[in-house]
Amino acid sequence: MVRVGIVGYGNLGRGVEAAVANNEDMQLVAVFSRRDPKSVKIRTENVPVYALDDAVNHKDEIDVMIICGGSATDLPVMTPEIAKNFNVIDSFDTHANIPTHFANVDKSAKAAGKTAMISVGWDPGMFSIARLYGNAILNNGKDYTFWGKGVSQGHSDACRRVEGVADARQYTIPVPEALESVRNGENPELTTRQKHTRYAYVVAKEGADKKRIEKEIKEMPNYFADYDTTVEFISQEEMDKNHSKLMHGGSVFRTGVTGLNGENKHVIEYNLKLDSNPEFTGAVLVAYARAVARMNSEGMIGCKTVFDVAPAYLVNMSGDEIRAHLL
Repeated sequence: MVRVGIVGYGNLGRGVEAAVANNEDMQLVAVFSRRDPKSVKIRTENVPVYALDDAVNHKDEIDVMIICGGSATDLPVMTPEIAKNFNVIDSFDTHANIPTHFANVDKSAKAAGKTAMISVGWDPGMFSIARLYGNAILNNGKDYTFWGKGVSQGHSDACRRVEGVADARQYTIPVPEALESVRNGENPELTTRQKHTRYAYVVAKEGADKKRIEKEIKEMPNYFADYDTTVEFISQEEMDKNHSKLMHGGSVFRTGVTGLNGENKHVIEYNLKLDSNPEFTGAVLVAYARAVARMNSEGMIGCKTVFDVAPAYLVNMSGDEIRAHLL
């Protein structure tokens, strides 16, 4: 039984909670929150909620701590700090900053003899594996990744961190012509701006400077600066009515050629269509939390990514069962 702790009980934390409940070899031990624990009502019966500052007092009760914070400001601080006392896993998704985050978490985990894993989800995560396999098989080719149409949790969180924003949902939308060109094997040269557009629905606080908010969002590095972004201000009522569902998805392509003269063309596509981004991400985190526990028990310490995990570590099956049913 893998004993799990959850840090943070927002959309992703609830998704992780549901995934733990659906895995018979996993047990939710506790939820940790920066809010007043008495104000946090979770769905799993008889599981306590503690203040995050009290987490260290429960380090012997938990095999893996799943950290469900935002990538903009939470995870760069929380993951290396919590890795000083726990095996940890997070869904850090600011691609440009992954090397720095990896180094910081690796330092903490190695010093503590713990196993840590970062950037686990569907991108980075499952899409990353698809890219790696595609490059290994079609080593003479091109990579393409498209996200959406769907709500990006990380980008929505980044919008909500802008001063004067009460709520926000950010939709990532593939440019249809670009997607079709790749799917047809035309190997187009596409800039970031040519592949996606971004649309942000924002609820502004009373009296907030909407022009400043729009400018800050559109110019935000690593999130919006490289995209054609539309910011639309709406009421909280409209947000709750029309933008409460957190669907998402996307596609990873590897195009390439084989043969002595490159005479045969190939297209690999890995596609996801998700009704619930946080629930799917939570399910991925829980599968890799199982791997973290197994890897730590075998003495593998320091920071890892999905690239370092053998597929057999992810499932609650024996080697014989895997070979009989999945090979």
